[in-house]
Amino acid sequence: MNKTDLINNISSKSGLSKRDVEAVLNGVLGEITEALASGDKVQLIGFGTFETRKRSSRTGRNPQTGHTIEIPESTVPAFKAGNKLKEAVN
Repeated sequence: MNKTDLINNISSKSGLSKRDVEAVLNGVLGEITEALASGDKVQLIGFGTFETRKRSSRTGRNPQTGHTIEIPESTVPAFKAGNKLKEAVN
C-alpha cells in the first residue's frame, strides 16, 4: 500500500474528502518528522513508538575498489511496534 492507497482507504471509511485526509496525513507525518529532528520521541499507545537512535562510527569497504572507508556516527529514525499492533499482525 502506498500513500495514495492509504488516503483513498481512509477517505472511503471516514466519509472525509481525499483532500482533507491528505492534509491531515501530511500534518501527522510532518509533526512526527519535526519531533524526531528535535530529538523527541513520538509514542502512540497501542501502535508504537517513533524515536531516534545513534549509530556509532564504523569501518566499511567500498565494494568496487576494496578500499576501507570510515563511516561517521549518525542518528537514524527507528520504530518499535506496540503490543496491539503486534497482536493484530499475528
